[in-house]
Amino acid sequence: MVEINNLTLAKIDKNLLKKSAEIVLKEEGKKDSDLSIVIAGEKRIRFLNKKYRKKDKPTDVLSFSFNQGNLKEGLGEIVICLKIVEKNSKRFKLNYKEEAARVLIHGILHLLGYKHEGSNKERQIMNKKEEYYLNYAKAL
Repeated sequence: MVEINNLTLAKIDKNLLKKSAEIVLKEEGKKDSDLSIVIAGEKRIRFLNKKYRKKDKPTDVLSFSFNQGNLKEGLGEIVICLKIVEKNSKRFKLNYKEEAARVLIHGILHLLGYKHEGSNKERQIMNKKEEYYLNYAKAL
């Protein structure tokens, strides 16, 4: 089950986010996994980024796995800051909705174990998956 919680006043296309998440989960064999998506403001995501990644700045997306320790009931939680998504979409001249779907897909892929910080091969695999799922989501 995909659950979306908007903790901001920002308007979001919940349908696009939910469908994007469901596509990735289905294609990756995790369609029955629980996933929480949280839309947070810049202050909250900055706090989380500082606490968990030691980076004192807001970011567009963070992923938190539920499968650490004894918790096995779901895949995890994705925290997205739409203000940063909007800034990035303007900065890189990208479609805002597509960029929101992209960061969500990116976060889910991290929860599934994909990495882009390691080898060039890992980065290429994750980038290909991200593009594949984004194109799939855009076609809906």
